[in-house]
Amino acid sequence: MVKVVLKSGKDQSARRLHPWVFSGAIKKFYGEPYEGCLIEVFDNKDEFLGIGHYQVGSIAVRILSFEKTEIDQDFWNRKISNAWNYRKNIGIIDNDKTNVFRLIHAEGDELPGLIVDFYNGTAVVQMHSVGMYKNRDQIINAIRDVAGDKIVAVYDKSSTTLPFKADLNATDGYIFGESNINEVSENGLKFKIDWKKGQKTGFFVDQRENRQLVREISAGKKVLNVFGYTGGFSVYAMAGGAELVHTVDSSARAVELADENIALNFSDTKRHKSFAVDAFDFIENMKDDYDVVILDPPAFAKHNNVLHNALQGYKKLNLKAMQKMKPGSILVTFSCSQVVSKEEFRKSVFAAATQCGKTVRIMKQLTQPSDHPVNIFHPESEYLKGLVLYLA
Repeated sequence: MVKVVLKSGKDQSARRLHPWVFSGAIKKFYGEPYEGCLIEVFDNKDEFLGIGHYQVGSIAVRILSFEKTEIDQDFWNRKISNAWNYRKNIGIIDNDKTNVFRLIHAEGDELPGLIVDFYNGTAVVQMHSVGMYKNRDQIINAIRDVAGDKIVAVYDKSSTTLPFKADLNATDGYIFGESNINEVSENGLKFKIDWKKGQKTGFFVDQRENRQLVREISAGKKVLNVFGYTGGFSVYAMAGGAELVHTVDSSARAVELADENIALNFSDTKRHKSFAVDAFDFIENMKDDYDVVILDPPAFAKHNNVLHNALQGYKKLNLKAMQKMKPGSILVTFSCSQVVSKEEFRKSVFAAATQCGKTVRIMKQLTQPSDHPVNIFHPESEYLKGLVLYLA
């Protein structure tokens, strides 16, 4: 097996059980590493630190285990069984009102590079590393073995998440079974999911609890859902008794699905209207009619080299919204950029609040739900940040 030795003093991160080894920490390779191969990590005194997948880039190794172990079928079965049992213990499996959840959350489940979302019997898999993709068959076998008859199909949607230069020619499609059941239930509300053509795995599973919060504050309110995708927040606002709900997204297909999801849940759809337009343009021209405004944009930064621009983007977006909002209104604003820390996001929003000339109070700070666990040794896995703000 290929071996990598770290520079003196560069082993502390691995000793703290952080699963990433950066290329700048590497002193020497023994053997010829290739994209996706298993590689053992040692310190400068030849002490074993971990075993993981090698990849080309700034993150050179994603550690799968900090103990010497065989990465075989038993290994995958144990890891995925742990992920399944955790979700069973938190009550998300066998839940009468919810049959959509995240089954595997990458580093949060000690499986860096692997995302699996469960949609009412269909597991949608996204591999973000070549190493995970090369172990695809063992991973799927483990999912089927652990979940049993709760899994009727597995759909691989890794073509856009794998490293482009790896040249794997990956294609999306079913790798086990097939399912035409694309309707799920979340907190008793129904949603149609398009895992073939939709963003991510088809639905933003991570906003479940935050959508419920919007439901609780929407009674009698006029609600604007910006970057609304397929209308998750809009459906919850309607269920909460909103007087009016507007959904804005640049994708015509997304707002079509938003309209379908509204119709799926409510016989009276007149309270809802959708707009397939640019979000920034809509905010620029919006009136101060809304009581609740939700900003849930896509990640403004996926890499540290564009972090500054992303922070300026969050500031600009939130400032535009705040300037247009009336006294007594509520802003629910998010960042899903992993490279943007909770503190950095707050500073961007605070800078916007300072410039808007209004009194702004924090009502609540938001994050991802428990089926998206945060590895305590890997704070980057807490990627979703949100603030509920009251403007006076």
